[in-house]
Amino acid sequence: MPNINSLRETRASKITALRALGDTPDATKFDALETEVRALDTQIKNAATLAEFERQADAAPDTRLDAEVREFSVAKAIRESVAGGLTGREAEVSAELGKGREVRGIMVPTAAIFGEQRAMTVGTAANGGNTVATNLGGLIDRLRPVLAVQGLGATVISGLVGNLDLPRLTSGPQAYWISEDAATTASDSHFDKVSLTPRTVSGEMYMSRRLTLQSGVAIENLLRNDLAFVLAQALDSAAIQGGGSNEPDGILETITANATSETELSDIAADLIAALEIDDVSGSTGFLTSPKLLATVRKVKDDNNRIIPVSDIFHGEKVVSSNNVPDDAGSPAKEHLIYGAWSNLVIGYWSGVDILANPYSDASKGGLRLHAFLDADIAIRHPEAFSYKAV
Repeated sequence: MPNINSLRETRASKITALRALGDTPDATKFDALETEVRALDTQIKNAATLAEFERQADAAPDTRLDAEVREFSVAKAIRESVAGGLTGREAEVSAELGKGREVRGIMVPTAAIFGEQRAMTVGTAANGGNTVATNLGGLIDRLRPVLAVQGLGATVISGLVGNLDLPRLTSGPQAYWISEDAATTASDSHFDKVSLTPRTVSGEMYMSRRLTLQSGVAIENLLRNDLAFVLAQALDSAAIQGGGSNEPDGILETITANATSETELSDIAADLIAALEIDDVSGSTGFLTSPKLLATVRKVKDDNNRIIPVSDIFHGEKVVSSNNVPDDAGSPAKEHLIYGAWSNLVIGYWSGVDILANPYSDASKGGLRLHAFLDADIAIRHPEAFSYKAV
């Protein structure tokens, strides 16, 4: 993140230079300095905005908001939207999230979809019949990926309205050794930007008529988990690789594979860590890989046939696996091992989850088709904060 104090000091020096031009300044010099001051004002504003976003992300969670989200009923909101209008808490939250945006259905907080990590309490057959009540026991949920990059510490910025430019410091002031009473050499900070623009990710699911009318236990968690499955899978996959049609570019699409020639996993991991240390990248770090590679790592043994702990192979770093990590599609296929300072991966949300309940496309069956839309984007603030190798 740009140093706001450095920006302000640079601005102050430009103001001093303007004053030094006197009452009848050279027009060309004055205009050039004025342009620089206005550009610095914009950079200071953007840097302050980003700092506030990060401060909010690092702050303690708002327990009141958590309570509101927990009590928001996705199922109730969908039923009432089909009947003609929302009431109560669901109406208030949807209206608040929809301010200044085009909403085609109902707005559901992203935290209600992604923030809940509770397990399914009951289950469903293919058409929902097993959720119809009489003393249902615990449900066997289907396997689903999770938003792994967020768990590793990706920066999440929500509530966005317009496009977002994140100023990025590319080079800073330099220090010089000078002789007694000599003038120092001026040097300025230089910036570029990383831009986030809303992109829409969408998913669809179908609910039978009996499921919506008769299920007394499964419907709320079913909706939350299945919608989370559809959208989180798309977001996680785009953050890790991306680059497809209408997708943002993810880590594997943006950076070049590490050139290490090592073949032992522990040595490869050491070189990936070293790549970040050479670039002086700091922040919450960790490895992301596929379950297949992690399964191989768990079988590594020493010369005495004793299992080597995973933490030893990865030098004490956090390790997360996800089915969303693709193989390299080579022959034979290899598995990607990614190391990063994950706060440099930015996920921006422009909306809650917009759910459009459509009772007409399957009217002959009386079912309800749900279309879920989420406006989000993914950007990598500093590519040098990540390194990877296919092993």
